[in-house]
Amino acid sequence: MERVRLIFAVLWIFSVSVTGCIDPIPASEDDYQNNAPPSLSEVALLLSSLEMGGDHLEEVHNAVSSSSENGYDEEYTMSNLFSVPGSGVGDALLPTKSVKTYGNPLSDLIRDYLSSSYVLSKSSGEAAVDAGEAEAFVEKYVAALSSSDIQIYWPFSEDWDGRTMPVITFDPEDDTSVNFGYRTVKDENGETRIDTVTVDERFAEENPVWVVNRNNDDQHLSLEMLRNLGPGTVIGGGEVVMMPGKIRSVSRLSDEDAPLRTLLVKDFMMKRNYDSWFAGASEFFIKCGAVEDFRASTEAELQLYSPAVTDFMIVVKRSKKGEKIPFNAVLVSNWTGQMDNCAFMIVEDDGGTTTSWECTALVRIASKSYGIEIDLPFRTRDDIVWRGSLSSRYFEANNNVTGYFGDVEVTFEIVEH
Repeated sequence: MERVRLIFAVLWIFSVSVTGCIDPIPASEDDYQNNAPPSLSEVALLLSSLEMGGDHLEEVHNAVSSSSENGYDEEYTMSNLFSVPGSGVGDALLPTKSVKTYGNPLSDLIRDYLSSSYVLSKSSGEAAVDAGEAEAFVEKYVAALSSSDIQIYWPFSEDWDGRTMPVITFDPEDDTSVNFGYRTVKDENGETRIDTVTVDERFAEENPVWVVNRNNDDQHLSLEMLRNLGPGTVIGGGEVVMMPGKIRSVSRLSDEDAPLRTLLVKDFMMKRNYDSWFAGASEFFIKCGAVEDFRASTEAELQLYSPAVTDFMIVVKRSKKGEKIPFNAVLVSNWTGQMDNCAFMIVEDDGGTTTSWECTALVRIASKSYGIEIDLPFRTRDDIVWRGSLSSRYFEANNNVTGYFGDVEVTFEIVEH
């Protein structure tokens, strides 16, 4: 039961000298047998024990940069690390996006380290260590790690100088803003040791830091991914706008002379971070419930219409706090004059079980208002940033004017075409 603990303890003693180290507690070998992942602290210790070169740092930087380009956080999942080295979240859905080939990827370095650790821990006198047993242990460990939600998060990676080795820490998964991290240094004799240093967000802004944390956004399509995967629409002066969620037609009806009016989220600003810096960026979900292209003239025709829910994710990196970010995302593709209001909600994702907000959109038929019930889904641990009804009067009066919705700012735009 304590074999894995012994593996890391022995190699730690033989390979490095540690100053002020707080030892992580690895899981047992039986845990790996059952495909349970190692702890975040153990993975941070594992990564810090590797003899990484510039090509390994480049691999991680390429992966987190690609994730960022795809609209996600600066993250490199263990799944990608072992299956497609150097690839970012979302790359698998973009077949045209090339991935560099690595002769000695980080995954090979981890496998070699685990194998050496196992052999060292099992060595006793002249007795030989069974190679098959060592290989089986490595594969069980790798399978548990690659199938987990563990990842390397590299905040402020765009500021990396291309040379400096990172300090490696992990998410303590509590409310603290400070943790210890592992830093590899060489003394005057050229010998390598690992020191521990105190790490907070200010330190990460000024030094490269890898945070071993958990992924919570790769199961969602970011707005950038939707933009890359779906067709764009040219409206309003040639502006290309992505329609999130289900792609809806915005072609003008041939029997209508009135211009098509499309409601957009023009830009978005986050005024505060919602999560601990160890957990990374804030993932906002913007949800809107309305009745698309509503043109009923009788109460009977009202039954022919059902509400449409637009629901898309915006990831705002910590470095973008207080910065207005353009999105030009469609909320309602055809807002007719009979639409009185829509239901609007912004949540910051924190997980939990799925529930919903039961709300109402209003439409008018012959000067009478009718409510259409809508359920906007969210999860029980989500932070509800803002929710309520937004009227057509509001959008008309505040077209291209920034509105304040809790701790975010949103600019709406109505485009006629």
